[in-house]
Amino acid sequence: MLRRGRILLILLVLLTTLRLGQQAVFEAYTSPGVGQSTQDFFAHAGGNAAVAAALAKAGVIEYPLVFRVAAYFTREQGPVRVGEYLIPARASVKEVLAILRHGPQVEHQVTIPEGLTGAQIAVIINAAPLATGAVQAPPEGSVLPQTYDYLWNTKREIIVSRAQEALQTALTAAWAGRDPAVPLNSPADAITLASIVQAEAKLTPEMPHIASVYENRLRQGMRLQADPTVIYAASNGKQSGGTGISRADLANPSPYNTYAHAGLPPGPINAPGMAAIDAVLHPQNTDDLYFVANGTGGHTFSHFFKDQLTAIKHFWNRHK
Repeated sequence: MLRRGRILLILLVLLTTLRLGQQAVFEAYTSPGVGQSTQDFFAHAGGNAAVAAALAKAGVIEYPLVFRVAAYFTREQGPVRVGEYLIPARASVKEVLAILRHGPQVEHQVTIPEGLTGAQIAVIINAAPLATGAVQAPPEGSVLPQTYDYLWNTKREIIVSRAQEALQTALTAAWAGRDPAVPLNSPADAITLASIVQAEAKLTPEMPHIASVYENRLRQGMRLQADPTVIYAASNGKQSGGTGISRADLANPSPYNTYAHAGLPPGPINAPGMAAIDAVLHPQNTDDLYFVANGTGGHTFSHFFKDQLTAIKHFWNRHK
């Protein structure tokens, strides 16, 4: 009887110890963590041991072994993923594992403004934080200006590819719904003219009116005489606005100089936005052939050259 009693006592102690151990493990798994603030955490490749060590170093968890054991015994819930995650303050091991397995990754953004040349766009993409690799200047007018989301470690060339795909999708739809009267032969023509309108227009509502001037000129065989194309030629494709032009620039034989050559230039001079693209595909119905800045951000439009000269004189009188 004494021996049986001892055995029962030993078993009771073992069961109690096991239960206390299970309770301690459960508390370590579910109790609030030691992280004092919400933070970005980068889970690199290398397995659960490497992630556990990184979490401890970042101050998210206290005991790497607890994380590794918990990850092992809950492995049916899925693997810990590589990526960047937002871990809230005091997150438990259970919560951290759920985030690393199923939570959304932190998204970053890069914005491509309208009217930039390929060289200018490459500078922006190459400065996108936490992306990888480097890109060359994309072909002019090949990307759609807008804001793009991306994840940590995304290749920059992928961001450019997405911007190019976005343009093709948007342009295909816009071209299909174009005004059939526009004097443009292809989507490529539309992008080229839209890039000029984009560079000329300071006010978006004026874009359809500016587009009508250039399309009226195309119908009549007149030279476009668009200053942005001269700037593009003079800067060797580095910019399409933001500077004045000289007599030497006007005499530049570049095929992009629309003062020297009739018709559209060989290609776009920047990346136009959808407002400019829609403007050239749905221009305002006018007979205007000229426009000049009015000094307040907009333009004065004219059908007759004499009226254009009057508008130019008025502009210079206001800026003496």
